[in-house]
Amino acid sequence: MNDLVRQHTALSDTDLEWLHLLVSEWQLLSDLSFADLVLWVPTRDGTRYVSVAQMRPNTGPTSYQDDMVGHLVPRGRRPLLDAALDEGRIVREGDPEWREEVPVRVESIPVRREGRVLGVIARNTNLLTVRTPSRLELTYLQSASDLAQMIAAGSFPFPGQQVDMDASPRVGDGMIRLDADGVVQYASPNGLSAYHRLGLASDLVGQHLGQITTDLAPSKGPVDEAMVKLASGYAPRETEVEGNDGVIQLRAIPLSPKGTRIGSLVLLRDVTELRRRERELITKDATIREIHHRVKNNLQTVAALLRLQARRMDSNRGKDALNEAVRRVGSIAIVHETLSQNLDERVEFDEIADRVIAMVSEISPGKIDCRRTGRFGILDAEVATPLSMVLTEVLQNALEHAFAPGDLGAVEVSAVRGGRGADSRLLITVRDDGRGLPPGFDAQTAGNLGLQIVRTLVEGELGGSFDMVPAPDRGTQVVLDIPVPDK
Repeated sequence: MNDLVRQHTALSDTDLEWLHLLVSEWQLLSDLSFADLVLWVPTRDGTRYVSVAQMRPNTGPTSYQDDMVGHLVPRGRRPLLDAALDEGRIVREGDPEWREEVPVRVESIPVRREGRVLGVIARNTNLLTVRTPSRLELTYLQSASDLAQMIAAGSFPFPGQQVDMDASPRVGDGMIRLDADGVVQYASPNGLSAYHRLGLASDLVGQHLGQITTDLAPSKGPVDEAMVKLASGYAPRETEVEGNDGVIQLRAIPLSPKGTRIGSLVLLRDVTELRRRERELITKDATIREIHHRVKNNLQTVAALLRLQARRMDSNRGKDALNEAVRRVGSIAIVHETLSQNLDERVEFDEIADRVIAMVSEISPGKIDCRRTGRFGILDAEVATPLSMVLTEVLQNALEHAFAPGDLGAVEVSAVRGGRGADSRLLITVRDDGRGLPPGFDAQTAGNLGLQIVRTLVEGELGGSFDMVPAPDRGTQVVLDIPVPDK
């Protein structure tokens, strides 16, 4: 819609925002009218109309099989559009049109903002299935007529009330029509069922909705006056009401077709099961985070015991082995600590990589600059845990074997993500400028424990590849290629 409006019309950005607000709401008008809606806006030179948005009803058959967005129509071809735009009134005159052997009633509703008509909504009703309307359908049509008059007067949609139509109740979920005093005139079967879920044992018609809602879902302490006003439809608001182990979502829409409030439309939906599942997920997430927190604490306890054991050993080789084990346990603990702070089993690995680099740098024999370039991005826990161990082993190996005590040097960890979807991969390069590899060295057959761990984790758990080769200028580089499919 933005592109069409800016390309073909002279509307300002604030006008465009109003049209977006209208389009976010007009599923309501389409469903109440049992009709398709097409928004036509006059072009910059005033000789044509361009259709910038379209909506089909959920409550009846469509009048348009094709997408109308982007169509241009010369002025004069559709007299109802011209009349609504020029006269600023709802136009219903004319006989039904026939489209592919289907009779269609066409009406035009001007879209007004601050006294100016920005465009026209063409309301198209498929008459093929017309029958004697029920009380529900009559209430729908009357409510649609009231909303159409408010659109033509510029009083609907409500400024500052952007609605998420995916989350808000819809017409078919449940509808209650109130008079100006907040007394129920009509309640749809779904609307009545929702209130039965709250514990209502009688009919709704004739009762004050705000008062009965407060009685069914009492707040703690004094009567909630805001709840009474909201359920009575005095202002455009949305809330949830909980009572009798049931939860319903309410949305109030005041109706003032001629400038004076004549009543309200209340849309409602029973969201009891949805909220129950959400609470279960929240409980599950909290449990998982607590498990990660406890695992992290246990791993830190293990690391502390290993560190204590290392201090008591006389053998330098034994101390070094235990200190390596401390760093391996520590790298896993870092991942679990990060997971304990997240809502899902995915982590931002750049932070983990930086902490692993800082931890391993403590064993540096000289003044070695360890740094990271590029981004690892967000990774699943099943990838992050073994990858943190791999990174620990590779960095340990570089710092222990590439440099002598007192050396100056650098170790760079580079991360590059490429590909998309199932083909997404992570290329990691750890490069040092140290003494290089010994003659005849083969990373695939080397017996070093750290390299054996790297090979096992990269090829076995991560399904990637690992190689250690001389760096182009000086030193050694380790290359890891790991699949990280996007989800």
